[in-house]
Amino acid sequence: MTYVWLALAALVVLFFAVVLIRALLFKPKAGKQGAPTEAVVDEQKAIDDLAEMIRCKTVSSYDESKIDWAEFKKFRTLLKKLYPTVFKHCGYEEIGKTGVLFTLKGKSAEKPAVFMAHYDVVPVNEEGWAKPAFDGIIEDGVLWGRGTLDTKCTLLGVLESAELLLKQGFAPENDMYFAFAGDEEVAGKAQPEIVETLKNRGVVPAIVVDEGGAVVEGIFPGVKAPCALIGIAEKGLMDAQFVIEGAGGHASAPPPHTGLGRIARAVCSVENKPFPRVLTKPISEMFDTLGRSSTFLYRVIFANLWCFLPLLDALCKKTGGELNAMMRTTCAFTMAEGSKTSNVLPPRVSVVANLRLISGTTREQTLDMLRERVEDKDIKVSMLHGMDPCKCSETEGYGWEKLKSAIAETWPDALISPYLMIAASDSRHYCAISDNVYRFSAMALTKEERGYIHAHNERIPLDKIVKTVQFYVRLMRSL
Repeated sequence: MTYVWLALAALVVLFFAVVLIRALLFKPKAGKQGAPTEAVVDEQKAIDDLAEMIRCKTVSSYDESKIDWAEFKKFRTLLKKLYPTVFKHCGYEEIGKTGVLFTLKGKSAEKPAVFMAHYDVVPVNEEGWAKPAFDGIIEDGVLWGRGTLDTKCTLLGVLESAELLLKQGFAPENDMYFAFAGDEEVAGKAQPEIVETLKNRGVVPAIVVDEGGAVVEGIFPGVKAPCALIGIAEKGLMDAQFVIEGAGGHASAPPPHTGLGRIARAVCSVENKPFPRVLTKPISEMFDTLGRSSTFLYRVIFANLWCFLPLLDALCKKTGGELNAMMRTTCAFTMAEGSKTSNVLPPRVSVVANLRLISGTTREQTLDMLRERVEDKDIKVSMLHGMDPCKCSETEGYGWEKLKSAIAETWPDALISPYLMIAASDSRHYCAISDNVYRFSAMALTKEERGYIHAHNERIPLDKIVKTVQFYVRLMRSL
């Protein structure tokens, strides 16, 4: 028996030794970092131009009768006024109702680049705003307005950089395309139509850059440094409906379990059984990159996921949030419909769940898993609409290295890492023609600033507008 205990003790010691050694060796990888290239921009012009863009009320809607098309035309006309050199040197096309495509021919068509943005914005409740949402007010070093963050600043960064560089005689080594949509917020057709146009012309982008991650802080356990997160994939999307039908009747004589009660039980059943963990490439690489810069305790965990991943998974499931969402398909119940009157049993009860699908799964598989979680077989679960997860982009090679270099030059203190984008964007359409689609919003945003997106009082500090332009200047010059 003594030998057994000694053997067990030896195994325990060996386990802790392995764990600690792996943690000690789990250090940041050496990176090549030269001096940043100069990127002088006309700061006041950039700020004033973005303010003018904000004054165009390009509010999109699923109901086209509510769209003020004159404001969208006003925006496109404004571009011609602000960027005459771009219009002089680039081909310009309006594709569909809102799509805009600039083509800047380079010395070669071998490695074309696509820079994306959208100029439509979500609706505004003016009563909740401290400043008018469409006046483009500049005050105390901040520009107020809907679209400052999402994503007119990105569009400005692209065109402002191109205007500046072309005035200096810039001739790109490779073709460049500036692809802008006015219906991204409603999952419109503009970018799919632009993708189809490029595909028909044989364009295979070596790099596509769209909105997505940003330079942020406090988003990864144990990491204090700012992190520049590049989305190399995004989750799929599906809306599922749960429906139960019955006879209805008067609420004074209810059955033991009403339709609403049975639906509620199904909702709890789904929420109480989260979807399984999937450690996809974006998350594995993020853990490996950022985990190396964590505090020692977290390095112990991330260096030894072979034994600590279940613990990390349990914590994520319990707390929810972005890290949990990156590791599994999520399900959020967002809509419910029953009786219109308090004393009437509804003949039909329904709820709608919004699901974000992890890479490697399909809508059909996810729907089957939902149905397995619902014990009440009178409840019908169906898919309203959705899309499968897009493929994962490369984290090596031409496009990735060019993007990393431009980020490192603009935000030299930031840790650069892949990640999985949990929201949906138009960039997914470009996965059909490119293996190098990257989601990065060229801004350093605090948690508070990220909270302004789609919310009241959206605004951006003026110095961050300048940084966005500097980033695109560096990126364009390198391509």
